[in-house]
Amino acid sequence: MIKDWTKQEILEIYNTPLLELISKASEIHKTFHKIGEVQVSSLLSIKTGGCPEDCGYCPQAARYHTEVKVHKLMGVDEVSKCADNAKAGGASRMCLGAAWREVRDNKDFDTVLDMVKTINSKGLEVCATLGMVTEEQAKKLAGAGLYAYNHNIDTSEENYDKIISTRTFDDRLDTIKNVRKAGLTVCSGGIIGMGETAEDRIGMLHTLSILRPQPESVPINALVAVEGTPMENQPPVPIWDMVRMIATARIILPKTAVRLSAGRLSMSMEGQALCFLAGANSIFAGDKLLTTPNPKYNEDMEMFKILGLSPKKAFADKLVEEEVSK
Repeated sequence: MIKDWTKQEILEIYNTPLLELISKASEIHKTFHKIGEVQVSSLLSIKTGGCPEDCGYCPQAARYHTEVKVHKLMGVDEVSKCADNAKAGGASRMCLGAAWREVRDNKDFDTVLDMVKTINSKGLEVCATLGMVTEEQAKKLAGAGLYAYNHNIDTSEENYDKIISTRTFDDRLDTIKNVRKAGLTVCSGGIIGMGETAEDRIGMLHTLSILRPQPESVPINALVAVEGTPMENQPPVPIWDMVRMIATARIILPKTAVRLSAGRLSMSMEGQALCFLAGANSIFAGDKLLTTPNPKYNEDMEMFKILGLSPKKAFADKLVEEEVSK
């Protein structure tokens, strides 16, 4: 049974002495997950830049002057080749990101549905992050074979309007509800390093923890400060903050895949090892995360070899669920 955590309880966990916190999180991780197994996901920007929103961290917002070039929606064949490369590189999940405010029922959406069908046919889990979706649109994605939908809540409800003004925190939660109603798994997390307080970080985790069911996947991102965005001068996130966030997430979201996401390029292998020890069991691999740099595949595979990690197979969680239900 999933525990209903209070914000105060989560804050106490977060403030636990670091080595004790890692130890507690590691024990919970051993109970619910296969030790040393890490899902490798590939994230592809299928439509880049020109977004009408004002998310303060995002270089794809049209109103900011960044080096991101606007690219129209990719073709299905091009995405198919990227999926082949991702699979060859050890990825079991392919995530498609489009710089849209929301999904619209048009030819572009039809093309995305074809992308999902094509990637799914290759034996890869397919995730998409396309902005806000209606329940009907989410059902169409599910029908095409989509496995997961990503829609991050970014930060706490109290801090949200300091980061974004073009949509509300409730808009985020409504999209997550629509995705869940369509029978898709939910991927939702947030970003640290945007000037938020520890209480904001706890508020974000609390919101995720009280979703029912809890998200199957929670990405923990460290802000990659991009020149031209309002957050270009934010200082780098200390590795210890990432370890604390991951360990706390692991304790309150015991069955969830906790994703060590954006910001890995500035982390040492030792720092990432602590994150894995604290309960991270998923990474995004590939040279870019949408538009920001990321470690190369071969570097990650070398890290896996040194740390004794193994890539998780696609649809492994669904196979376990089917076995349990028999």
